[in-house]
Amino acid sequence: MDKNAYPDTPDGRYFVVRGRLWRKSNPSLPAETRDRLVSELMSARRAVKDASGDPDAMREARSCVNDAKTALGERGPVWWSDGAPDCNKRLAKNTGYASWYATLKSGLDRR
Repeated sequence: MDKNAYPDTPDGRYFVVRGRLWRKSNPSLPAETRDRLVSELMSARRAVKDASGDPDAMREARSCVNDAKTALGERGPVWWSDGAPDCNKRLAKNTGYASWYATLKSGLDRR
């Protein structure tokens, strides 16, 4: 997947996939911390894949995914401090990003 295939909102808080906003990682995390958390996230995602058919292992693996994503700032409390609401997983056209989103080239959000 091309890292630039999905547009970032002007404030850098989200990227857009098929019209939906997805919160990005906290950019103020130190590189070492971010690298460690991304590694933990990838391991947890592999554990989810490997846990097929084992409900207890699946529950544990999904919990690890959630923990890593929360530590990265992709879930849980927002990482910005200006009081702007969290629009994670919402359709861009139904948020304060609607005007910006409308200006994107046709089809860009369909990738």
